[in-house]
Amino acid sequence: MLRKLQAEAVFFRQQPLNFRVLVLTNLIYAFVLPVIDIFVAAYVMRNSDDPVKVVVYQLTIYTGIPLTFLLNGYLLNRFNIKLLYSIGMMLSAVSMTIMMSLTTLDLTGIAVAGLTMGMSFGFYWANRDYLALAITHDGNRNYYYGLETFFYTIIAVLVPVGIGWFIQSMGDEAGGANMAYRIVTGIVFIITVVASVMCFRGTFTNPERRRFVYFKFHPQWCRLLVLAALKGLAQGFLVTAPAMLIMRLVGQEGALGTAQSVGAIVAAVIMYILGRRTSPAHRLTIFTVGLVCFTLAAIINGVLFNATGVLLFMLFLLIARPLLDLAYFPIQFSVIDVVKRIENRQEFAYILNHEAGLYAGRLAGALTFILLAVYVSEEAALRYAIILIALLQLCSIFVAKRLLKVNTDLYRQFSTKKKIDHA
Repeated sequence: MLRKLQAEAVFFRQQPLNFRVLVLTNLIYAFVLPVIDIFVAAYVMRNSDDPVKVVVYQLTIYTGIPLTFLLNGYLLNRFNIKLLYSIGMMLSAVSMTIMMSLTTLDLTGIAVAGLTMGMSFGFYWANRDYLALAITHDGNRNYYYGLETFFYTIIAVLVPVGIGWFIQSMGDEAGGANMAYRIVTGIVFIITVVASVMCFRGTFTNPERRRFVYFKFHPQWCRLLVLAALKGLAQGFLVTAPAMLIMRLVGQEGALGTAQSVGAIVAAVIMYILGRRTSPAHRLTIFTVGLVCFTLAAIINGVLFNATGVLLFMLFLLIARPLLDLAYFPIQFSVIDVVKRIENRQEFAYILNHEAGLYAGRLAGALTFILLAVYVSEEAALRYAIILIALLQLCSIFVAKRLLKVNTDLYRQFSTKKKIDHA
């Protein structure tokens, strides 16, 4: 076992400097992500007991992301990508500070905190996606995302358990719990600073200065936008549903941390093995299994709708999320590799446009939940909206299958043309 771990460490050190720096930067920042994804939503739920406010918070985040992607494109012409990447990480702590400073959780305050967090995600993901695309190729992307997912899943064990029981240990009264949240916010500030320092150790370069806003694209890219919209449908639920269900059906952040830990170690090992051993040919299978796990999670939650159902929901979700990411991002990047050669455009143009597809899905998913909660009941929204979204997401299998087939055909055309030109 020790020799195997040493061999894996040697293999990692053999990767280019920027590959290693980007992985380590994201590894450090990964300690913040569970706080942002889960406990901020739990804070809103604890202090408002209103699932609609949680979804509104998430919707304002998702509104800020594409706007910041667009702003980031212009700022890249003036500022180093490492600075913008760091600002994205730092803004997450700023957003949490805004949330914790609110005396009452009204919709205006929630919206301001949400938009700030959306800007954080916008700067973070816009630059992270570009750098991941720039420093990897189709042959090592499974390894890159398998490695990242392995660490994220391990951290998803440690952070939720630690924070959940820390909040609970401060007392069940609102004052003690809210003080714990403020302490966690301070720790988040420190972690984002450390991640920013690591980021600046890389030699990352900005995209070339070219037009990046387009409205017409190759049909292959339009297919990917459909896949992005289907992915966006579920993103709000993947982030906020665990917190809402735990706080409503179980009732304590300590239980939230424990639930997040169930099965996560096994999932982490599976993700690393898949990333290390699988090839592009396996992406559709991985993607399909992830979607099926998410659907099973949604159905179990809807049928049982109790503490046991929540724990099973979390277990399947811990497997589904990393599987979907492990397959989706390499598929997205492989399509960008193809269409940028066809249309002669820079990569950031596609990264920006992709966010528009995600936002369309996120908006539809959030509105589905809000409409069910307002016009039917909150219980109906928590039980059935997730099932509806999960069943719609199964359509992604057929879209992804078509995408991969066309991508393979286009790669072959490029290879044939290259041979003819060389002859």
